[in-house]
Amino acid sequence: MAIKTVDMNRLAALTGNLYESVAVLSKRSRQISSTIKNELDDKLAYFEGFEQELEDPRFQEEQAKVSIEYEVKPEPTEMAIDEMITGDVYFRKPTEEDAQFLF
Repeated sequence: MAIKTVDMNRLAALTGNLYESVAVLSKRSRQISSTIKNELDDKLAYFEGFEQELEDPRFQEEQAKVSIEYEVKPEPTEMAIDEMITGDVYFRKPTEEDAQFLF
């Protein structure tokens, strides 16, 4: 996996503050990670009911293909950064009215 540099000034310009950008990226990265994990769990759940067939090489090959497919995917953080740079991430700053409802 190659290292890709990220222009921090560009990320900071998207929200007006680098720390806010990192917070948005962190939350989005967790969402992506959770989605990917659920998809992988669903696909691997198919193989749970087949104890005897798990010894079959074809069955093991299918299971390995599913696992490798998810290992090759980019990291959730990288996906979140790409989404934020392209403008696919929605975020908003809470207003003072929103802050009143938190307490």
